[in-house]
Amino acid sequence: MFPQITGRNLENKEILLPNALKGEINLLIIAFKKEQQALVDGWTPFLKGLVQRYPRLAFYELPTLSSFYSLIRWMIDGGMRAGIPDKKVRERTITLYTNKGEFRRKLRIPDEDTIHLLLLGESGNVIWRSTDRFTSKKGQSLEKCVQELYPH
Repeated sequence: MFPQITGRNLENKEILLPNALKGEINLLIIAFKKEQQALVDGWTPFLKGLVQRYPRLAFYELPTLSSFYSLIRWMIDGGMRAGIPDKKVRERTITLYTNKGEFRRKLRIPDEDTIHLLLLGESGNVIWRSTDRFTSKKGQSLEKCVQELYPH
């Protein structure tokens, strides 16, 4: 299960995860370090196509930082917001300021060395997971899972 946690998207809207996510099924890309953005970006073209084929699917980017940084959230989020001209991308980018160790433990994420992708079912349960850079094999695995949940 994905734990209940409150984040704020880059349009400054507070969002309770996983309850307030818009898809019937939702893919979350969790990144822990700024330099992991290239890995996130590598998944984006495939995910945009997948959402077009399966409109009940939504995906989100979750930059995940230590709660220590929440004191300067305005500066961090403002910097990210300024670097993202597309409003839709800002809406689907939800920054989490949390106890990262506890968050990772609840999701069985062993480390912060790469990105982690979690596909959540309607009740917030994790039904597929992957890590690191996009490959066609990972994309096929994800699409097969989505297709089994919501065939055309």
